[in-house]
Amino acid sequence: MRSPVSSGAVVAWSTLAVLSMLNMLNYLDRYVMSAVLTPMQKELVLDDGAAGWAASAFMLGYFLSAPVFGYLGDRYPRKYLMLAGVVAWSAATAASGLAHSFGQLFAIRVFVGLGEACFVTMGPSWISDLFGATRRNTALTLFYVAVPFGSAIGFTIGGWFAGHGQWREAFIYTGLPGILLALTLLGFREPPRGESDGMGAEPMPKAAPGEVAGLLLNCRYNLLIWGYTAQTFAIGAFGIWGPAFLHRVHGLSLEKASTIFGAMLAGAGLVATLLGGAVATSLRKRTPAGYVWVMALSMIAATPVCFFALLVGNATLSLVGLGLSMFLIFLPTGPITTEMFEIVPVHLRASAMALCVFIIHLFGDFGSPTVVGHISDYANNLQTGVLVLPVMLLIGAVLWSILIPFTREPLRVEA
Repeated sequence: MRSPVSSGAVVAWSTLAVLSMLNMLNYLDRYVMSAVLTPMQKELVLDDGAAGWAASAFMLGYFLSAPVFGYLGDRYPRKYLMLAGVVAWSAATAASGLAHSFGQLFAIRVFVGLGEACFVTMGPSWISDLFGATRRNTALTLFYVAVPFGSAIGFTIGGWFAGHGQWREAFIYTGLPGILLALTLLGFREPPRGESDGMGAEPMPKAAPGEVAGLLLNCRYNLLIWGYTAQTFAIGAFGIWGPAFLHRVHGLSLEKASTIFGAMLAGAGLVATLLGGAVATSLRKRTPAGYVWVMALSMIAATPVCFFALLVGNATLSLVGLGLSMFLIFLPTGPITTEMFEIVPVHLRASAMALCVFIIHLFGDFGSPTVVGHISDYANNLQTGVLVLPVMLLIGAVLWSILIPFTREPLRVEA
């Protein structure tokens, strides 16, 4: 017979596996649009600015609904809310392939964002209640490994369909699997809030609106979130315009550009996310600022590499630079959320995550594809448009560097 400890560990890791697979589909469904952007633009007659707005429609639903789901996630069972969110975004992704105008596509992508916001605001807080402080960063790192992996699969699948002139089928076939996987959530027990911190049996205070608003006055939280916003701005625009950049500037075929970009994203993102999580966990044992050091140094290094990758005229050197840029940008993926959960009390985790999602997407990747698209239209040169991205990485590097001396031991909730 298994001991309660081993049984609990099996449940925790099994739950993490399912949540991670759902997160993979989350990013797969989000980025398949990038790979099919060119044939979609052609059929729906969209210029770069309109295409950027179509991509940003997802973010509109995403960040506007995040505070609502954060409020609900700190008060009601997360399992059923997350199930509804996954079903909603999966069905809307499939419906994207049925759009016949900019207006229809925009409205459908808003619902994709709404469903994903529900999952993203509650999933990390569920994981934080399953794993204690010593394993939390490792668990969240594995959860976020799905970001580059799912994005890469989206680029690869979308690139194949784009190469065969079937952009509509790309949405339909990538959207439907999420509905089936979402149903597996029904078989898992949702942990009480604070269980991994030894508070599961204690009455957990409800997050008050004033407490959530108070996070905006927390210097440490603000430095983390606004640095994260700058990073998200760059990642969002990279994800949308990366294949198009390789196609237009360096002459790669659309299918080849999407496949290569996706492969680089998968390889660099997977290795970087795992390595960054491991290094941050090791550094955290030596200094309270261990997570933040990884965050700051990765952005400092990424800035000049990104400038080089976007300006160099040789396609091979550009690809090498882009791959290294992705590696450096994804290094702090796990530590960012772990650091945030160390800043806020247990009963504010879902709300803090929701506020984070609202800010990083409203001021980050909601507008970044459109900004790049409009600069590209104005300059008649996509290469000029994408140069805003390393500038944002530099801003993130500065903010996270300032955060280092502010970092201290995690806050504790008094019993």
